[in-house]
Amino acid sequence: MNLKLIPGNAQAEGPSKVGERSYLRLAAAIMELIRHGEIKPGERLPAERVLAERFDVSRTAVREATISLEIQGVVEVRGGSGVYVTQTLARSPVVSPFMSASEPGPFELLRARCLIESEIAGQAAQVRKDSDLDRIFSALTEMHEQMDNKEANAEADRLFHVRIAEATGNSVLMQMVTALWAQARGPIWTKIEHHFHTPELRLASHADHQRIFNALLARDAEGSRAAMRAHIERVIGEFAQAWR
Repeated sequence: MNLKLIPGNAQAEGPSKVGERSYLRLAAAIMELIRHGEIKPGERLPAERVLAERFDVSRTAVREATISLEIQGVVEVRGGSGVYVTQTLARSPVVSPFMSASEPGPFELLRARCLIESEIAGQAAQVRKDSDLDRIFSALTEMHEQMDNKEANAEADRLFHVRIAEATGNSVLMQMVTALWAQARGPIWTKIEHHFHTPELRLASHADHQRIFNALLARDAEGSRAAMRAHIERVIGEFAQAWR
């Protein structure tokens, strides 16, 4: 494959839109390579590392771009093998991104949550009431009981984080956490969870949440902050692993 990747921060064609995410620019650039025949239907895309270096973006942006292309049917992810351009493009080679230019990617959301929710957990540990702990523990128990039900487990997970924000007594912080979780319902997030949100991840997340709860129970602000940060950073690491 004679791949003539565009170096640096180059665009596929024309200037980028203001506020457009790097993964969307990359997805458009990859589609241009396909449209011009530099990557043909049935061929495997270059490795994430190669794309990240040539387009001067993070590997997580490459992951998000790949998933956006997968949603559109442009590529097919084959676990343990790689990412391939679909044969259907031989009949319809002209495609265009459908994602909103302002839609954040999963890793952008997770990094925002890591910053915001870590501080919220630290604050909650200092001011929480016993009644707050009861509600947080209820969500934690529901997560454990719904370990085999992905959707119910995810809802209990969301509620656990919202309850911690509620425990600060600050309605703005609660609204921020609610809004962050509401944004994690888009097609790219759904697809990345399809690939990486395994039963093993749910078990590890439950253990993370137990450590967060224990720190809240002990009124350990720094411990709560660190436990929340470690939890979200671990999820970021899981979602960035090799395709399964």
